[in-house]
Amino acid sequence: MSILMLELIGGISTHKEAEIKHEQIKEESEDSISVSKVLEVITRQVKVSGNRTRTIEDYVRHVNHFQTVTKVRCVPNITADNIYYWLDSMAVSNQTKLTRLKCLKAFLSHCFDNRWIEVKFWKSINIKVDQKIKEGATEREVNILLSLLDLNNFVQLRDGVATLLMFRTGIRLNTLTQLEEKHIDTKKNILNLEGSIMRNHQQVKIPFDDTLKRLLDVLIRQDNIVRIEYGKENKFLFVTKYGDRIATSNTHNNIQKRLNKYSKMYGLKNINPHALRRGFVKSLLDKGANVALISKALGYSDIAVTTRYLHLDIDEVASNLRAFIRYNDGFKKNDC
Repeated sequence: MSILMLELIGGISTHKEAEIKHEQIKEESEDSISVSKVLEVITRQVKVSGNRTRTIEDYVRHVNHFQTVTKVRCVPNITADNIYYWLDSMAVSNQTKLTRLKCLKAFLSHCFDNRWIEVKFWKSINIKVDQKIKEGATEREVNILLSLLDLNNFVQLRDGVATLLMFRTGIRLNTLTQLEEKHIDTKKNILNLEGSIMRNHQQVKIPFDDTLKRLLDVLIRQDNIVRIEYGKENKFLFVTKYGDRIATSNTHNNIQKRLNKYSKMYGLKNINPHALRRGFVKSLLDKGANVALISKALGYSDIAVTTRYLHLDIDEVASNLRAFIRYNDGFKKNDC
């Protein structure tokens, strides 16, 4: 074989080796930013940042579902078309689609922050959902429930105090289940919510009235009796009839179940944690509190989020506007 042929064969061999090496590097690069590996990294990041377990579980579930449906392997290959295809594959309501889309968008935002994606192409993707006016619990509904409960029964006393506490302070159910005796200052009538039990990790202090104070005092005494009887050691404000913590997970909560039971039993449709929280907001608004103050009381850093709780009936809007118009007319006449 001539020297020239050997050189040609060697050149081809070297070229092939270079191509193989390039493909290996490409595969390794793609693998390093695969959806599954990126999801693992982001999951660790949000855990360290203090995100709730429920939020992290939603990330994992919806991103995995997205990958299963679209077959997209690498993060840089995700496109708007993939997302629309994923959304179209779901046989669920638009509200549910919107919830899942928000999770995927949050995941993609973390990808952008980590520079795995260069453009926020998903920002314009949205799903329109008709906003229904959600009613809040009223003073009358809460009073009816309290009048029907047997407050000499520990479980019903606990449920009654939980209901009134959510209605009077607007705290979330998840925060309520983490309350301990140290969070209740019955001398100053203050609920001292530490950042560690708040969704946004910011401390909030909320005052409460004397009626709630008396009920809290009774509940704390009864809690101690139950814990001693069953040999339990904890300081939770809301416990089971055996002295254990009332909520064992985000999806297993005795208070939630009991309120649903009372709501159906007594025909009180707005006796649930979200309606009680909205009732608190509506009560503050009716008494003249501004949105910034309400936002702070709810534990929100963004006022825009607070406005979701301020859904007003169209007749109520018209009535309020009329009151302002009359005020302005009166001002002008006096001014003349």
